[in-house]
Amino acid sequence: MFWVLLLLPAWTLAGLACTRLCLAAVRSADVATESGGKHDLTLYEAAFLSGGPARVADLTLVSMARQRRLLLAHTGWATVVDPRGRDDIERSVIGAIGPEGQSPIAPVRAAAAATDAVHGLADRLVSAGLAVPAGAGTTVGAGVRQVRLAAATVLALGAAALLMPAQDQMPRHLIALWFALPLVLCLSCLALARIEAHPYSPWASPAGQRLLGALARHAGDTGDDRAYLTSVAVRGIRAVGEPDLRAAFAQRGPYGRV
Repeated sequence: MFWVLLLLPAWTLAGLACTRLCLAAVRSADVATESGGKHDLTLYEAAFLSGGPARVADLTLVSMARQRRLLLAHTGWATVVDPRGRDDIERSVIGAIGPEGQSPIAPVRAAAAATDAVHGLADRLVSAGLAVPAGAGTTVGAGVRQVRLAAATVLALGAAALLMPAQDQMPRHLIALWFALPLVLCLSCLALARIEAHPYSPWASPAGQRLLGALARHAGDTGDDRAYLTSVAVRGIRAVGEPDLRAAFAQRGPYGRV
């Protein structure tokens, strides 16, 4: 009966992980209901929900470069042309470049992404129920990771139980069936989460993802400057069409994800 001692932690892990995932999904649904009012995303908000602080810095650099207020050389350097920022985030980017008015782009991106202006943007989105709180361990994405870990653990415990020398008259297929039940529970929760909440964004809540989806569908509808910047906000640097501007971002800093 030693296999029972392995079955108990298998059921415990599966039950706890699935319960946490279900609670996270319920909380996400509650937040989505509370923030169900119409919210028109700004470009900065769309950038944060799509790619976090680094995407906000990228969007600001591209926007200022297109307005000829910042020069982004293909060598990976940023040069200030107009030192007057039009908002807090632009002023943060200019401040990150430094008093000499010139700096490599990679450290500018890292410094701008960590400024109070970007943190304030994140706090406002969290308060509106559109962004995931920083370091949140109870989100749907975190719950999915816990269930995946639990499923792998159940498999390992089941394999260990089947490989043990027979100590009673319990048929091997019945032992496998007992371990299959918590595994099925985990896989069912993962399937439901994928149907209801996928993709599991590290930045946007389900409500934020819905707004992003509507914005992304119209990002390329027109050829004006806002549509172009919307594409950059949603898709990152890969949406930049100019070869020289893309080359300027080739040297990726600490925030390499786009």
